[in-house]
Amino acid sequence: MRPALPLIAFALAALSPLGLILLACLWGGPWVWIALGWMALSAVAIDLVLPWAAGESEAEFPGSDLLLMALGVGVLVALPLVVRAAVVQGWPQGLGLALAAGLWFGQVGHPAAHELIHRGGGLFRLGVAVYAVLLFGHHASAHRLVHHRHVATGDDPNSARAGEGYYRFLLRAWPGSIRAGLAAERRLRGHAGPYWVYGLGALAGLACGFALGGGTGLAIWAGIGLHFGAQVLLSDYVQHYGLRRAPGTPVATGHSWNAPQWFSSALMLNAPRHSDHHAHPSRPYSALRLPEGAPILPWPLPLACVVALYPPLWRRRMAQALALTKA
Repeated sequence: MRPALPLIAFALAALSPLGLILLACLWGGPWVWIALGWMALSAVAIDLVLPWAAGESEAEFPGSDLLLMALGVGVLVALPLVVRAAVVQGWPQGLGLALAAGLWFGQVGHPAAHELIHRGGGLFRLGVAVYAVLLFGHHASAHRLVHHRHVATGDDPNSARAGEGYYRFLLRAWPGSIRAGLAAERRLRGHAGPYWVYGLGALAGLACGFALGGGTGLAIWAGIGLHFGAQVLLSDYVQHYGLRRAPGTPVATGHSWNAPQWFSSALMLNAPRHSDHHAHPSRPYSALRLPEGAPILPWPLPLACVVALYPPLWRRRMAQALALTKA
């Protein structure tokens, strides 16, 4: 078992891609393709070349609320900068920049916002702001009030069924989670609750995109938001695919897929240690562990997400993995 990484290494894994994206905003040119290449390939490559893995029950990454706040604020600052730079740089650099930033928002900004909405006070509001401006504000309600309560059952729109391809899941889960989150808020509060905040945040974001670049800026902002939402649902798809429990029974280790590789765990704030998160939703990301007997994906999490985009290969390989969980 290797020693724990210091906080600076954990922070660098999550924040260094943002530095590349900001350089791409400022100077364009090769920085755009360096940022895109890093976000598209680095986690998969490092996980495969240096596949150090966490031991069972090992909590190895230090963390802090300051890192979470830096990442949340980083999303809110970077998004308008990226949209403006993409408008100015035009084709094809603008598209490359938007894709690089979209990958960082989905792979790092989402785990940070996800952790923030499990906190209280100002941290919670920061997480809501991140999801809202990226047009996915309903996730702050649906994730906490629906997904955690009903995970791995038919009552959770974001738990994929065995044999269900990602694209079919995407079309079902996106509107399904919006409706389920709204229904949960109405049961809790007697009204729509924060959904008006999510809507206003989305409108403010789109208005900002238009102010930064007219119709092109609006389209880029909306495109990044759609890219972000698709990645959030892709992570849910991969991390719960085919795992089922009877409604009313406790959530257990076997109801989430996990990945033990060290670099993607650092990049994604321990999101690949998903079983422990569902067993202990209030446990800080830095303390998440890999429980003994937790289902392990056949690939590192970033590579699993890529494979899921080709449903025939995904279904074939995951049928074998599912069979092992039932053995």
